[in-house]
Amino acid sequence: MKRTRERLEQARQKVREYAGDLSVGEIRRLFDRDAVEAYERLARDHAGREPEEPFERSVHRLKVFFVGISSKLSPARRVLFTLGVALVVWSVFDLIVDVTGDSDSPALLLLAALIFLFLFAMEVVDRLRVRDELEVAKELQSGLLPEGAPRIGGYRFAHSYRTANEVGGDYYDFLPLPDGRLALVVGDASGHGMAAGLLMAIANATLKTALDVSPEPAQVLTILNRSLCRTGSRRAFMTLFYAVLTPEDGRLDYVCAGHPFPLLRRADGRIEELGRGGLPLGMKSDLDIRVLSTRLEPGDLLLLYSDGMVEAVSGDRGAFGFDRLRELLATAASPRAVHDRIRTAFDRFLDGEPLTDDLTLVVLARDAVLPPPPAGD
Repeated sequence: MKRTRERLEQARQKVREYAGDLSVGEIRRLFDRDAVEAYERLARDHAGREPEEPFERSVHRLKVFFVGISSKLSPARRVLFTLGVALVVWSVFDLIVDVTGDSDSPALLLLAALIFLFLFAMEVVDRLRVRDELEVAKELQSGLLPEGAPRIGGYRFAHSYRTANEVGGDYYDFLPLPDGRLALVVGDASGHGMAAGLLMAIANATLKTALDVSPEPAQVLTILNRSLCRTGSRRAFMTLFYAVLTPEDGRLDYVCAGHPFPLLRRADGRIEELGRGGLPLGMKSDLDIRVLSTRLEPGDLLLLYSDGMVEAVSGDRGAFGFDRLRELLATAASPRAVHDRIRTAFDRFLDGEPLTDDLTLVVLARDAVLPPPPAGD
């Protein structure tokens, strides 16, 4: 009896290890959402107009599903896939027609299953190869993002970054300048995944070069816009908020190119938006760049973010939204408290749903009490 219990416990442990943290919700999403998205992706170029009659519509969707899968395979695998489907169809026909005689259907179905298993194994190997390459790209991209917050007397920072895919298109950085000022950057490259990550890497390299020429907002964005326009793709654009902070007096010179406006919470609780409407970088070579200025006074707090925050949707509750972000900003005190409050509310809002867009959150504040002057002043 004891040995039986031990074996049952070992079996349960193996099931837990195999299934991981699988939940009922994940199984439900597999059919409610993932299956629908898979069909839509496969049928994207082959759907056409669906028949109105239910049976004809089912046949049409089955045909589209078959064509969609086969078109994504290499020619050799496409032939094997077609052979496997043909064996299944023939086996079903043989079972229906040859009810009383000897049927080869079991052997044919077994052969079809082996073909599909072989194809599945090949596709898994391909996916593992791509995943390994994406892991390398992810490691390289992580090196482009700041590891910690800048150390500037009288200022505090909190920041975080999450990607919807292995490689993300959001970008942010804190760049100390030779004259003691600090460049702040938050951007969002168009698209998702590897394409957005490559665009983000181009923007990062161009930005570092532009800073060597001049860190002023107009010059930096002119160079970056010219670089993105030369990529040759109309889909290669990027929203960007770029600012230069003078720590001594809190002066902030900034440009907002199509990016969600940062929110500046004043010490008295008023919330201001930083920015004016404008096009993202990479869309027009003669982009109108407007440099604006404000001042971070003692007790003020600045919130920078990407649209993955405000545009996130969960179920039928709509988007996370700007109003919710303002409410969260209005209450918490320190940058870390604001950051953690927003992230907690955002995770609760998603309720386990995966990210559909990258998420960047940067909070900085000027201390309400100025640091004492250096000795001897």
